Amino acid sequence: MEFTKDVLIGDLLDANPDAAPYLFEMGMHCLGCPSARGETLEQACMVHGVDVNDLLAKINS
Repeated sequence: MEFTKDVLIGDLLDANPDAAPYLFEMGMHCLGCPSARGETLEQACMVHGVDVNDLLAKINS
Protein backbone atom coordinates (compact mmCIF):
# COMPACT_ATOMS: atom_id res chain seq x y z
CA MET A 1 0.00 0.00 0.00
CA GLU A 2 1.36 3.41 -0.95
CA PHE A 3 0.55 6.26 1.42
CA THR A 4 -0.08 9.89 0.45
CA LYS A 5 0.07 13.18 2.34
CA ASP A 6 -3.69 12.98 2.89
CA VAL A 7 -3.61 9.77 4.95
CA LEU A 8 -4.83 10.16 8.51
CA ILE A 9 -2.18 9.39 11.12
CA GLY A 10 -4.50 6.83 12.71
CA ASP A 11 -5.09 5.05 9.40
CA LEU A 12 -1.38 5.09 8.62
CA LEU A 13 -0.50 3.52 11.96
CA ASP A 14 -3.30 0.94 11.70
CA ALA A 15 -2.11 -0.14 8.26
CA ASN A 16 1.63 0.20 8.91
CA PRO A 17 2.69 0.21 12.58
CA ASP A 18 6.32 0.23 11.38
CA ALA A 19 5.82 3.90 10.44
CA ALA A 20 5.72 4.90 14.13
CA PRO A 21 9.51 5.35 14.50
CA TYR A 22 9.50 7.82 11.60
CA LEU A 23 6.80 9.85 13.33
CA PHE A 24 8.69 9.77 16.63
CA GLU A 25 11.81 10.89 14.76
CA MET A 26 10.00 14.00 13.52
CA GLY A 27 8.96 14.88 17.07
CA MET A 28 5.43 13.49 17.03
CA HIS A 29 5.43 11.66 20.35
CA CYS A 30 1.69 11.64 21.09
CA LEU A 31 0.61 9.12 18.47
CA GLY A 32 -2.24 7.72 20.53
CA CYS A 33 -4.01 10.96 21.35
CA PRO A 34 -7.24 11.57 19.43
CA SER A 35 -6.12 14.77 17.71
CA ALA A 36 -2.87 13.22 16.45
CA ARG A 37 -4.63 10.17 15.07
CA GLY A 38 -7.25 12.34 13.35
CA GLU A 39 -4.94 14.70 11.48
CA THR A 40 -3.39 14.06 8.10
CA LEU A 41 0.26 13.32 7.58
CA GLU A 42 0.60 16.65 5.80
CA GLN A 43 -0.90 18.53 8.76
CA ALA A 44 1.41 16.77 11.21
CA CYS A 45 4.42 17.60 9.07
CA MET A 46 3.45 21.27 8.88
CA VAL A 47 3.10 21.48 12.67
CA HIS A 48 6.47 19.78 13.21
CA GLY A 49 8.37 21.54 10.41
CA VAL A 50 9.02 18.37 8.41
CA ASP A 51 8.91 17.98 4.64
CA VAL A 52 5.97 15.65 3.97
CA ASN A 53 7.56 14.30 0.79
CA ASP A 54 10.74 13.29 2.64
CA LEU A 55 8.68 11.50 5.29
CA LEU A 56 6.52 9.76 2.68
CA ALA A 57 9.64 8.51 0.93
CA LYS A 58 10.76 6.85 4.18
CA ILE A 59 7.34 5.40 4.97
CA ASN A 60 6.72 4.10 1.45
CA SER A 61 10.18 2.56 1.01
